[in-house]
Amino acid sequence: MSDANVRISIEARDRLARIASSEGMSLRGYLSHLAETLLTAEERAERAEQARAALREWNGYDPSEREQAALDAELDRRLSEAGPK
Repeated sequence: MSDANVRISIEARDRLARIASSEGMSLRGYLSHLAETLLTAEERAERAEQARAALREWNGYDPSEREQAALDAELDRRLSEAGPK
């Protein structure tokens, strides 16, 4: 496998290195793990649609775009309330 160089701030590098170390990984290993496990926006949208299709098939749950937006807003509100204070 070829290596690549990525330019980031020293602060970002050091933070990532601390996170990697706390997970028992090298920075290189941690970044490789992130690349393998994080989803792109397209992948997230595809999985969300698969989940909606499964719910429709399983129990008929099929919110309209308006209902979905309201549910998203409610989730955002609850997450902001639960966040650090």
